Amino acid sequence: MARDLTKKYYKIKDVAEILDVSQSTLRFWESEFPEVSPLRSTSNQRYYTPDDIETLRIIYYLVKVRGLKIEAAKEQMRLNRKNITKRMDIINKLLDVRDELEMMLKGLEKRR
Repeated sequence: MARDLTKKYYKIKDVAEILDVSQSTLRFWESEFPEVSPLRSTSNQRYYTPDDIETLRIIYYLVKVRGLKIEAAKEQMRLNRKNITKRMDIINKLLDVRDELEMMLKGLEKRR
């Protein structure tokens, strides 16, 4: 997923749009998860790397998709991050296949 991101740094507004969460949610997650530590400019502007965004995607998955509380998500990040990343990759691949199959089905329906 981080490989889909082309820029070296992203502002908080961009990251909020990518993840479809509010900027305040990102700031909260940053305070709760030490794994998220964006660079700061002299004017205190946050700059997130693609790796930061990948970490935030994992947090999003744990908190928003799986419904874990913050403490449980922290524990999963600490104990099981590699497996979570694998699971997310598999889910994303399956979603891509589903989308492709739906497009094919729509194409076939138009031919009728």
